[in-house]
Amino acid sequence: MYVALSNKFLNKFFCWLNQETESLKRFPLSRLSYIQNKLQAADVLLIEGRTRVSQIIKLITRSSWSHAALYLGRGRDVQPIPLRDRIEKTYSVCLDDQLILESLLGRGTIVSPLHKYEQEHMRICRPHGITCADAQQVIAYTLQRLGVEYDFRQILDLARFLLPWPILPRTWRSTLFELKPGTTLKETCSSLIAEAFQSVDFPILPVIDHNHRPDLALLKRNPRLYVPKDFDYSPFFDIIKYPILDATHGGVYHDLPWDDSLLSNDDVPPVAQQQSDKKK
Repeated sequence: MYVALSNKFLNKFFCWLNQETESLKRFPLSRLSYIQNKLQAADVLLIEGRTRVSQIIKLITRSSWSHAALYLGRGRDVQPIPLRDRIEKTYSVCLDDQLILESLLGRGTIVSPLHKYEQEHMRICRPHGITCADAQQVIAYTLQRLGVEYDFRQILDLARFLLPWPILPRTWRSTLFELKPGTTLKETCSSLIAEAFQSVDFPILPVIDHNHRPDLALLKRNPRLYVPKDFDYSPFFDIIKYPILDATHGGVYHDLPWDDSLLSNDDVPPVAQQQSDKKK
């Protein structure tokens, strides 16, 4: 009975965390139609997010990105066929859709259609120079972890790990390193994707060791330390942006539909701001 009540409370808590915090949805800064046409297998998609848990992750990691997902390609291209059939039945996706693999609070590691993030600000991080065989191996690695629960504890551990040393004793700081990669029963979006890339020796943010060695050596970081912004920061990933308005050709930005209003709060449109001021 205690376990049932505990699970019920956690489910309600996770539902609350997954609710959007903004009453007015902002227009996305990126255009999904551009992104859909340019994505390649094993690209990492960074998503800003507007839920409560997204705000927590952005605060802890000091980043604009709260979520990472791995692009799988279209459903019909997923191999082997039994796995493709399982994805179609379990996650109710159309095999003609472009699919991503992600790990979500309260749902675990799942496959979702790309268009679910149509209203979100996104960015593509493309592993530079990765071979087709390794890209497929990265995808296969993550698909083997389908159904694994989301590790909310890791978010709390990251918060403790990032605190300055004097605040907490070292023994209290984190349990991030107690389990070996690949043996954990829970994952976050970033740690799973990091594990997958490191399984084919593709670097993200390796530690460079030059002590007591004639040459440089790359050391793999514990995947549980990775957060979404690390794929953005990594020099081994190409950053590809597709803004909602194309202003990249000479002088075109002068023709953008600018409004003369000046916002003092990015979350409040001018009209709403004026109405709010009148009420005061």
